[in-house]
Amino acid sequence: MGKRTLSAAMLATAVLTVTTACSGGGGTPSGDESAVAPLNPKSASGTITVLTNRTDLVQDGTMKKYAAEFNKTYPKVKVKFDAITDYEGEVKIRMNTENYGDVLLIPGAVAKADYPNFFAPLDESAAMRSKYLFTDKTEVDGKVYGVATFGTASGFVYNKAVWKEAGITEWPTTTERFLADLKTVKEKTGATPYYTNFKDAWPLSGQWTNAVGTVSCDSQALDVLAETDDPWAKGSDLNTLDTLLFDMVDQKLTEKDPSTTNWETSKTLLAKGEVGSMMLGSWAVNQMRAAAEDAGTDPDDIGFMPVPAQSGGKFCATLASDYQQAVNVHSDNKEAARAWIDWFTEESGYSEKEGAVSALRSAAMPSTLQDYVDNDVKMLERSEAKTAEVNEIDQASEIGLNTPDYRQKLIDIARGAQDGSLQDYFDELDERWSEARQNAGS
Repeated sequence: MGKRTLSAAMLATAVLTVTTACSGGGGTPSGDESAVAPLNPKSASGTITVLTNRTDLVQDGTMKKYAAEFNKTYPKVKVKFDAITDYEGEVKIRMNTENYGDVLLIPGAVAKADYPNFFAPLDESAAMRSKYLFTDKTEVDGKVYGVATFGTASGFVYNKAVWKEAGITEWPTTTERFLADLKTVKEKTGATPYYTNFKDAWPLSGQWTNAVGTVSCDSQALDVLAETDDPWAKGSDLNTLDTLLFDMVDQKLTEKDPSTTNWETSKTLLAKGEVGSMMLGSWAVNQMRAAAEDAGTDPDDIGFMPVPAQSGGKFCATLASDYQQAVNVHSDNKEAARAWIDWFTEESGYSEKEGAVSALRSAAMPSTLQDYVDNDVKMLERSEAKTAEVNEIDQASEIGLNTPDYRQKLIDIARGAQDGSLQDYFDELDERWSEARQNAGS
């Protein structure tokens, strides 16, 4: 996955298809309903295998260094890493057996209701919720089955120098102002104001859907989708966000040919000031700053701004979970596996190094979000209480809130590659959603 890790992971975690591979086979109930208690460092022992999508960090030795630090506290635990390029696809297959590591990232294809069949409970919900963010994502019947590797905030990565050259020094507070600012960037700097990453596709999926809640400043905005027949109604989060994307393309404020975009190239383009902005999670800031260093430009020119909408005079940003770490219910070394999860979350410094939001409630916001802190952006921990219901409706509607297809069609309509209008498309999406919702569970 290389340097694209979080974004790919965010997309993978949001996979909505519940597959037969993850509802049978090796994943049978173990009968072990007890929580896995943290270990006493003096008694921890055994060998554990940690499955990871971070092939880059295994190949460059970073994960080995983390294991060495872990062994200073747990000297009798040996940690092995199994780096998997096609993480979702391969782990889904492995879970037909009992052999899917001791610690793993929960694949998006596993239905939430099936978590007790595959993963050991970590603790009661109340105890986990008081200590960690994002616990409702893996909560089943009062127990929590996973801890987030980290979280990410919603917003736009942008080149401050480009916007300053255009004479823009304040964040736009409305989508109309944002569009006007993009036009100014185009006219005064010659930079491409916004880059869709249409061809690589994944930036059009979870990156935009993760921002649901920023317009309404509602942490439960995604849950509300389980209770509405018209998610794209005027004034809704999805309507506002998708209209903004449509308008940027329609008003020719994006790259000339979306079919030729390239993710890795886009980082250099933004770093050099040839691109002004991209909708990505806060995880992307460090990657863009690294690209700036490689390009010989100033990493401090890379900034992060909230979605252009305010509530009560304040910007809001959703905090969404990345992959969740879990313990294989069939592991022979559950306690050692839990010790690794606790240490990796609380002591490793991994989230800080990634510029991401720690799952630990007591941790400070990362330096990548310092502008959010300084400007009093309201952070909303996105509720996942009704994710299973939303996913069921989304799957039945075949829209794919966390897949790129429907927003790629939105862009194609905006650029004239497909027939139709924005409102007609919204009406179609609402109709499909409503029908799927009425049939859900029937």
